[in-house]
Amino acid sequence: MKSETVNGEEASGVVSPLIFSEDSLPDSRDHPFFLDNTSNVDVFSILRQGFECEIPWHGRELSRAHWCLRATKRAGILILCRLVMPTMVLLFFLAYNLWCMLEKVDNVEKFLPNQQSLTPKRFAYADIIAITNHFRYKLGQGGFGSVFKGELPGGVLVAVKLLGNSKCNGDEFINEVSTIGRIHHVNVVRLVGFCSDGSKRALIYEYMPNGSLDKYIFNQNHIFTSEKLIDIAINIARGIDYLHQGCDMQILHFDIKPHNILLDHNFTPKISDFGLAKLYPKHNNIVSVSAARETIGYIAPEVISRSFGTISYKSDVYSFGMLLMEMAGRRRNVNPLAENSSQVYYPSWIFDKLMSLDENNVLQLSSSFEIEDSEKRLSIVGLWCIQMRPSNRPTMARILEMLEADVETLPLPPKPFFSSTNENFERETGLDSLNSSELLIISE
Repeated sequence: MKSETVNGEEASGVVSPLIFSEDSLPDSRDHPFFLDNTSNVDVFSILRQGFECEIPWHGRELSRAHWCLRATKRAGILILCRLVMPTMVLLFFLAYNLWCMLEKVDNVEKFLPNQQSLTPKRFAYADIIAITNHFRYKLGQGGFGSVFKGELPGGVLVAVKLLGNSKCNGDEFINEVSTIGRIHHVNVVRLVGFCSDGSKRALIYEYMPNGSLDKYIFNQNHIFTSEKLIDIAINIARGIDYLHQGCDMQILHFDIKPHNILLDHNFTPKISDFGLAKLYPKHNNIVSVSAARETIGYIAPEVISRSFGTISYKSDVYSFGMLLMEMAGRRRNVNPLAENSSQVYYPSWIFDKLMSLDENNVLQLSSSFEIEDSEKRLSIVGLWCIQMRPSNRPTMARILEMLEADVETLPLPPKPFFSSTNENFERETGLDSLNSSELLIISE
């Protein structure tokens, strides 16, 4: 817009309504502003030609201005951008969301074939042969059968336990599928599938590349740091606590020992081998065992003789305590080849070294015996777990608290019964007459 000043002064003030001069409009007869015009007139072409109008300002003379749309093209581009850009942004947003959705669908489709093996699935014996490549790579041999390395079609590595034909193996098969098949916990080995094809039975587990815990804690090279041992102990305790309290039914393992603790690629411990496990309602504090096989050295006294108490989840606590003692000493609890006879039985030796009586006959930690805090913590918690009476043993929840606490804050355990009278215990329970590593328990 071009403006002019009338009488040498620039107009200013409040604007009044525009007054169009008739002679200022180009060809006013064809102008669309006239009411008597009925022709189809291009308004923008008239505006582009321009027109003049007079603007009266309050207190001033008329100011004349010339109006035109010289910047019509630029204005059109701006209007076009304002209209098109939001549409383009919206289309881009919709296209991006569509791409993300298709990408997710594609990822899910790639994911599902591998995940079909994450829930217990029934396999035919022909599938077992294919998975193990005709039983080519044997991982180990157990009391219930052989274990082979295998690979599922999706590339998932597994361990296949091929069971024998004995009745006990049939019982183990039922126990494994009914217990571990319902368990989903980071510290419990996962059952991928099973096979029951005539007399052929097999159990398929997730593959644990680092094997079992026993080959590390009994290694003279001390592969694990003290902090790592504590971490492993805490994770095992979490797994057992989940079995006892985290499932719909209470699951008692009845065979906690280093060999049944498997380690994944990150050395995360996972409880395995549920062949002896039993299911009980959570409110049952006392359970019955008709027939069970457990490993000597980890078996709770009450499982052998009811004179020590009733069988309950505290039996697993005892076995876990014996495991903690071996982790603390980095040796087996019973070592007949020990240089000193007092060191033959580690729990007895470590108790006598750790504990002393003050002048008031109050139990206290010995100041003359120095070991790492991690070994001291594992030993104290382990000694609590292996108390002869089940009622004196802590729950797994309490054990977790103790393992995560400072050594100075831990309550000191009473002396386990057999720490000084191990010979009497073995003679009274008949353990001295047993040479096998496993014991068959028959309920009374």
